[in-house]
Amino acid sequence: MMTMTMTTETTETTETIELEPESERRSGLIGRPLWRGARVRILAWVIGLLAASTLATLALERQVLTGRVEQRVDESLDQEVEEFRRLVRDGRNPLTGRPFGNDVAAIFDVFLTRNVPSENEDYYTFVRGRPFRSTRPDADAGVISEVRVLGAAEAVERGGFSGPDGEVRYLAVPVRLDGATRGVFVVTNRLGEEEDEVSDVVEVNAIVALSVLFVASALAFLAVGRVLAPLRDAVETARSITETDLTRRIEVVGDDEIADLARTFNEMLDRLEAAFSTQRAFLSDAGHELRTPITIIQGHLDLLASGAAQKEDVLPIVEDELDRMSRLVEDLLLLAKSRRPNFLHLRHEDLDELTQELFSKASPLAERDWRLERVGVGRLLVDRQRMTQAAMNLLRNAIEHTEPGERISLGSAIRDGSARIWVSDAGPGVPAAEREHIFERFARGPDAHLRRREGAGLGLAIARAVAEAHGGRITLESREGEGATFAIVIPVAEEES
Repeated sequence: MMTMTMTTETTETTETIELEPESERRSGLIGRPLWRGARVRILAWVIGLLAASTLATLALERQVLTGRVEQRVDESLDQEVEEFRRLVRDGRNPLTGRPFGNDVAAIFDVFLTRNVPSENEDYYTFVRGRPFRSTRPDADAGVISEVRVLGAAEAVERGGFSGPDGEVRYLAVPVRLDGATRGVFVVTNRLGEEEDEVSDVVEVNAIVALSVLFVASALAFLAVGRVLAPLRDAVETARSITETDLTRRIEVVGDDEIADLARTFNEMLDRLEAAFSTQRAFLSDAGHELRTPITIIQGHLDLLASGAAQKEDVLPIVEDELDRMSRLVEDLLLLAKSRRPNFLHLRHEDLDELTQELFSKASPLAERDWRLERVGVGRLLVDRQRMTQAAMNLLRNAIEHTEPGERISLGSAIRDGSARIWVSDAGPGVPAAEREHIFERFARGPDAHLRRREGAGLGLAIARAVAEAHGGRITLESREGEGATFAIVIPVAEEES
């Protein structure tokens, strides 16, 4: 019996029990030995950078302080010369009360009498190239020799020379009266003491900087050790992992790059553990499923060889079992390919056309009360062949759990950016205890032994794999004794204009 009721719409509301794809847990990292790996290199870089910056700072500090001393000395020399020039220009001889005129000696006498040089400063005067008076007659012979050369200066000269106590800066100014050079005024400043003060300051700063460098290096050693601790934990975790024990994980602390690396490592371990578990379950279940048809085939071939059975009786059984093995292998290959990037060939398809096509293919499968509940309208980006295969597996599952004449409904809808294709039946339903593992490979319902089942328990696993490959999921709504509704839910991708 087949009836058909159809409503076209784009939305639907239903309470469902969602069987989400397994979520990956988040947790820890990679590591190296303490003294022969990243810790030593990082610490070496830290110390090297700190040492280089300290040396550069000290050198710059010395240069800046020395420059300031020289600038201050030059300003002091300029000030003394400016006072001397003011006296030459505007001064009067205290003995006569008149301008000095051409009496350079009187100018020098008055200036040296009235002005006291500051510390480290000295005045030297020359009349017609000969030494006249100075504030430091007991100066070092080398200094006297250098200064005497300046006594013949015809223009302002500024510079420096090395003295017994360090550098000596000078400024020599010729005194020109009536168009002729009558004398030379020289002011000098000894930088030795100030240079020593600069050296003392730099030395103290160097001691402080080295102390800071030592403390910073010790703290950096401890800090780097703490930062790299997850790396060492990862090494220990990796070494402790075997194919029979993949349970260890790295403890994740914080939310930085190291923590992200630790989480990535733990996620890799999660995938490996899942892969090993799946592999062990697959080998066990596949071996069991293949062993049965092989045993049947072997037994009947033995009967045929011994003459206890006729070829006409044995060959159909053997062919049927070989077909079952072939379907099992094809289903297993499909599940293995479902995680490959090229598993899907996506195209934009109309949901209403896909739903009508599925209903047309489902109706001849078995004598049931087939109903088309609803048809959603919209465009989907899907692999039509894979989606048809997944939906047909849901339909076959409904057939296997219903009796002739019982209701099986097919429908589709689009709501909140997701498309839903569902299969509903009036069978016995799925017990709550079975709902979590019913989509696993080789899983069978609790009434499987009461029914003739051609499959190997891979149909729902394939449907889930196809849904997840599309970025979706499988949902299950069921009450025991009142049937079940399985649905494929996938996101609706916007079609490019």
